[in-house]
Amino acid sequence: MLLLGIDIGTSSVKVCVVDADSQTIIASAQYPDEESPILSLHTGWAEQSPEMWWQQTQQALNLCHKKGGYDPENISAIGIAYQMHGLVLVDKDQKTLRDSIIWCDSRAVEIGDKAFSEIGNETCLSHMLNSPGNFTASKLAWVKQNEPDVYSKIDKIMLPGDYIAMKLTGEITTSASALSEGIFFDFQFNGLSKDIIDYFGFSDKLFPTVKPVFSSHGRVTTDVAQLLGLTAGIPVTYKAGDQPNNALSLNVLKPGEVAATAGTSGVIYGVSDQLAYDPQSRVNTFAHVNYTTERKRLGVLLCINGTGSLYRWVKNTFGGSLSYQQMNAEAAKAPLGSDGLRILPFGNGAERMLNNKQVGAHLQNIDLNLHTPAHIFRAAQEGIACAFRYGLDIMRENGMNPTVIRAGKTNMFLSDLFAQTFVDATGVPVELYNNDGSLGAALGAGIGAEIYPSQAEAFSKAERVGYVEPKNTQAFETVYQDWKALLEQHLIDSKQGTEKDNSSLI
Repeated sequence: MLLLGIDIGTSSVKVCVVDADSQTIIASAQYPDEESPILSLHTGWAEQSPEMWWQQTQQALNLCHKKGGYDPENISAIGIAYQMHGLVLVDKDQKTLRDSIIWCDSRAVEIGDKAFSEIGNETCLSHMLNSPGNFTASKLAWVKQNEPDVYSKIDKIMLPGDYIAMKLTGEITTSASALSEGIFFDFQFNGLSKDIIDYFGFSDKLFPTVKPVFSSHGRVTTDVAQLLGLTAGIPVTYKAGDQPNNALSLNVLKPGEVAATAGTSGVIYGVSDQLAYDPQSRVNTFAHVNYTTERKRLGVLLCINGTGSLYRWVKNTFGGSLSYQQMNAEAAKAPLGSDGLRILPFGNGAERMLNNKQVGAHLQNIDLNLHTPAHIFRAAQEGIACAFRYGLDIMRENGMNPTVIRAGKTNMFLSDLFAQTFVDATGVPVELYNNDGSLGAALGAGIGAEIYPSQAEAFSKAERVGYVEPKNTQAFETVYQDWKALLEQHLIDSKQGTEKDNSSLI
């Protein structure tokens, strides 16, 4: 019995076919090889075409089929993981009305902040567990205010994964987890937030049918089955945002368990059974994949927009023909602390953990007679690790105190230097597993199709491939405090609106 997982990422779409019994990947593919573009018509804007995601899904699945090793007719269920917080709008014919306003778009920050104030901070935090900020609800309000012609044609709003499921099945559904990540869900009443709906003047009819994450979200239509080389009628039995899905793929389901990822963005995601919130909404709480009204499981999420995106910029700017693996080897030649070179990795939109400020990315303390590309490569990894530590300290303020963090050996965790730097910065050991979003989506589909008797059973054969313990925490603490002082100065400058030295800007 086979399972198909689809991961709609910012950079590419990845698919894999998994053997349900062995829980291993038989074949996988991604498309494109180069990172997908993000459209930025104005500073702070970020959009992608939902149709592009659909075309990439087709291309990735076609590449996967060509690798062979399985019969597509044996695929029993489909799961979808997707980049969170994106706004997709379709009309009554299921045609997209505009490009998706994606997760790192900052245009709606002021709208969300105003809603937070006028609805009431305590109401928002105690009912939605978050400020509206620049989440999906605020993005929809931006469209309503600035593109009334588009807004008037909306039949349904969706998250990116809901859109791909719609393309597969012709049906439009969502979940409590998806609604919560958009700040549309009221945890006190376990339904659509009347406060948000009434404040922004949204119609209830804009929202899809709400179903559990692990359930049937429709079946593949005949036309789509022929297009994709699949069997008509295969159910889509799982949909989840990339970070809840990453946690699922690492078997992070119980209160106190914590996962991390360092792809385009960086995330620490911990599970709680408490309806708690950060008073400043710097870290955010959403319904986890296994959330129910009877058994509350919340995902507490720290997000850093600029992790892999910073390292990609460093590669393109300073790496020349070097691969990421070669860059990592060069970085290891530079000393801990990069001889004083510091990088703030905040150049990919407003950062929630910095109170939605756009601090920008900064490269500081360059010594033209000392620093080499190797220093820059290491300083980038250290800056990203420091950002994780800064965010984890906020999570600790809110009662999340992990003794171990699980991560997939992928993206930046492929670098032994980064993994060690992350551990030294946070002081928390890391367990590494061979996993990715498409594998998690496939196994989630198996849970939703009731192929596995329990959620834990879906990951019973996962093997740890690495364990990293703290080695240089005391030495790195000096680096971190220096980095933190630099960040706090830029936060002060940002608050006061003072003019910055452009020579320090990346």
